[in-house]
This record gives sequence, C-alpha cells and structure tokens, in this order.
Amino acid sequence: MSLKFDTQFDPAYGEAVEVAPDILRVTVNNANAFTGFGTNSYIIGKDQLGIIDPGPEDEAHLETLLRTIAGRPVSHIFVSHTHRDHSPLAARLKRETGAIIVAQGPHQSARPLFDGESNALDASTDTDFTPDICAKDGEIFSNTDWSVEVIHTPGHMANHACFALNDRGILFSADHVMAWATTIVAPPDGSMSAYMQSLEKLLKRKDVLYFPGHGAPIAKPHRFLRGLKTHRKMRERAVLERVMQGDETIAQMVAAIYRDTDPRLFGAAGLSVFAHLEDLVSRGLIVTDGDPMPDSLYRPA
Repeated sequence: MSLKFDTQFDPAYGEAVEVAPDILRVTVNNANAFTGFGTNSYIIGKDQLGIIDPGPEDEAHLETLLRTIAGRPVSHIFVSHTHRDHSPLAARLKRETGAIIVAQGPHQSARPLFDGESNALDASTDTDFTPDICAKDGEIFSNTDWSVEVIHTPGHMANHACFALNDRGILFSADHVMAWATTIVAPPDGSMSAYMQSLEKLLKRKDVLYFPGHGAPIAKPHRFLRGLKTHRKMRERAVLERVMQGDETIAQMVAAIYRDTDPRLFGAAGLSVFAHLEDLVSRGLIVTDGDPMPDSLYRPA
C-alpha cells in the first residue's frame, strides 16, 4: 500500500482554528525541518477545558492560548512526550490556569547510552519536565465536558502517548502518526521495534479521525497506519539489502537509499537508518562488533 503525505496546511499562526465541535487548534510559529509548519496545540471542551501539547517556550503562543481560554477553567494539560517543541510551556500554562499536568512520565530513553555513544538529539529533549500525574496506559481523565483516555505509544520516544476522545472516535496522535511526514525514530530516545508495536496497537483501535502534533488531520487513519507500516517494512528491507550488498556504514546506506532526497535531510535519514540497524541487530539479521552505534560497521549475520 502506497503512503501519500499531505503537505497542504494553513497554520494560521496566532489564531485558534476550530477543527471539530469544541476542539480548537493553535499552531506555534516554530516551523523547521523537524516540525513542519509548527507544533499543534489543541484546546478541548466548551465550558471546562483541557489542553493537549502546550508547546515550546513561546510568548506569542502562550498569549494566543490564554486569549482563547478567555478565563474559562482548565482542568488538565496533557503532554504527549518530552521534546522541546511539545512540553516546556506546560509549567507556565499550569501557573496561569491551575491545571493538572498529565503525561506518561518525565523524559526517559528507550535504552541507556552505550559506552562512547552520544545522543544526537539530546538538545531537543526537555529533561526539566515533571508531570503532576504519570498516567497509566488506558487511564481515563474527565471533567463535565470531555473524557480523555491515555494511550501509551512508545517508539518516537519512550514516554510518548496519544490521547483519545473515545466517544467521538478522535485520537490526538502527537508525533506517532503525522500526515505530513514519517516520524523520526532515533535511538537511544526512540526504538523502531517499539514504534512498530505501537502502530499495531493503534490499528486495533476504532478511531476514525486523528489530530496530529504537526500538520493536517488524518481522516482515514487505519488506511494511513497500514501505509506507514508498509513504508517502514520497505525501508527495513532497503537497509538490509544495502548491508547484504556490502555497505558497512550508515553514510553509505543513506547515500544509496536516499539518493533522491535533499542532502540537507541526510542527518535525519541517518537517524532512521540507525534505528532500523539497531532493530535488525537485535533480531540477529545483521551483526556488528560490540553494541550498535552510529559509527559502527555493519555486516550480514
């Protein structure tokens, strides 16, 4: 199944856009290669509100959120994961509203760093974030306007979670599933095996509409999920084939697999290839001396 991305999106910076009844989207003006048009925050409810992914430390975004809240009570702030484009504003928003911060937990990696390994995305993680409630998978939080279920979806990060309005078939998919691009999975924070398991978890659900952390809504999520799964499997086969043909380094594999890609994106591509290599090593399909790391040499098992 082919995967078609939707890159058409109007971020409407500084405005609250109604995307469904009693659901408003406010997009941060923090566009870059990793965030697309910017991070989406969502305000749910009419009289008693909830905030999903407050976003980065950004004064204009905070002002837009507070102007949209307009003094109405906010009971909960839900944070999907601890990347700096999603979580840092939670603390200030809590001080302004008195809301309870809910997340899977503080920052955590999918695995510890190996000896001599560095974290390529360390600067993008919010290690200061601490939720008021570390929510269990399937835990439900409610007020008089809505009921939200927490769905743990590790992969992009170990503490990644999605949030579901089950009575409406709506899932806030954060960075796990996005219409505009594939999700970055970068060890040690991320795990490809966990990401694939989380895709399977969402395929078993009955949600009919996704609101992602970046970009446009996904109106046929199960079809899109199957496309993502196929895309990842094709990428895995491409990585395995390059190793079988004699490529030993990530740079060699990226140059071959992503030859039609803007070279400025080779760094992100390398992170994805590394995630696949780590998974293939764990399954015994390829080998490397010592622990799999970005500068390791890989060969057929």
